[in-house]
Amino acid sequence: MAESVITDEMRTAIGVESAPSTLEVTTVGCRLFARAVGHTDLIFYDEAAARERGYRGIVAPPGFLGTPVYQPGGRDPEAMGPRYKIPYKRILNGGTSYQHFEPVVAGDVITSRSHITEFREREGTMGAMLITYRETVYTREDGAVVAKMYGNIINY
Repeated sequence: MAESVITDEMRTAIGVESAPSTLEVTTVGCRLFARAVGHTDLIFYDEAAARERGYRGIVAPPGFLGTPVYQPGGRDPEAMGPRYKIPYKRILNGGTSYQHFEPVVAGDVITSRSHITEFREREGTMGAMLITYRETVYTREDGAVVAKMYGNIINY
């Protein structure tokens, strides 16, 4: 492999937390997501069924942690984190996985914060690649961590 594309600027960004993002979990959002992915359990659609099973309200399906609150004229693209000069033209989602700790239900307001955990370089069949690993922590208003997302992006 040629010279590393991982710069000192990138190395110092590892572990630095992003600005928080607010997500609202609504009944409509839960129902639409559940329907889109094919869930048929009534806890994702009917409040009485969810409460009967011990939940505080309609349950957010796995993978749905709310909809970002839009603020006109608010956050700029820089709030999503730093952008780096990467010499590769292609980008690919390398995978995403979730770890759920607490049920998320309609009415919850979630705050997410992300940070880069690692940069790795590899040689693939199409040439050099840069893999950026990121972790996002989702926290409910009462301070409970409800989920973590682990993902990576591949530049090649």
